[in-house]
Amino acid sequence: MPGPAAWSLFRQRLTAHRHYWRSSAIGSVLEPVLFLAAMGLVLGSLVDRGPGVPGGVGYLAFLAPGLLVAAAMQTATGESSYPVLGAIKWDRTYEALLATPARPVDLVAGHLLYVAFRVTTSAAAFLLVLLAFGAARSPLVVLTVPVALLTGLAFAAPVTALAARLEEDAAFAALQRFLLVPMFLFSGTFFPVEQLPAVLQGVAYATPLWHGVTLARDLALGTAQAGPALLHVGYLALWAAAGAVFAARALTRRLVR
Repeated sequence: MPGPAAWSLFRQRLTAHRHYWRSSAIGSVLEPVLFLAAMGLVLGSLVDRGPGVPGGVGYLAFLAPGLLVAAAMQTATGESSYPVLGAIKWDRTYEALLATPARPVDLVAGHLLYVAFRVTTSAAAFLLVLLAFGAARSPLVVLTVPVALLTGLAFAAPVTALAARLEEDAAFAALQRFLLVPMFLFSGTFFPVEQLPAVLQGVAYATPLWHGVTLARDLALGTAQAGPALLHVGYLALWAAAGAVFAARALTRRLVR
């Protein structure tokens, strides 16, 4: 369980968030919703006139849960890149906290608590839009929110570990350009991974986003099975746990003297 210092950091981040929540909602909720409307309704009408998505599923129903999880990835990585480096190097917030009985592990826990709040609230808002669009096929669609949360943590923890090791922010642009955008495009969000060349299919299957997208889609469509679902959850949890351990170690090496 997170200690008092972790909750203190969470409350500090939450207080700061109250001053800019409207602008953050544009990137985490409004932009994915507009993307869903453009791709799911406009492009989806063209896809559905042709062969459509394998399995006879409408493109909107196929796309919506994938976008929900992909938006969680973007929110989590955004909150774990510049804000973490800023708290270490520019604002010195973490140094101030470590002057108290707080430990690096408390900083990681408090940060991930805030990320969990951001991802959960954004995913819940997106879910309401998904339901309004009629893109759900099963009551299990409500479980896409915890799936988005777990996927977000699977990205937030490793990115936090990366940010804790950086001196400059240039690596974040490379992270976005060469990892996050390709994952967003080729991890099953927009089309089945099986349509990729065999070698790229293996790469896609190894990404946390594919596991999150696939699990959320199975839940939304009512096709989830216990075995594969547990595999997806375990894989995402492994990324989150390992990333948290590396993040705590990186903060210890950098800030504890």
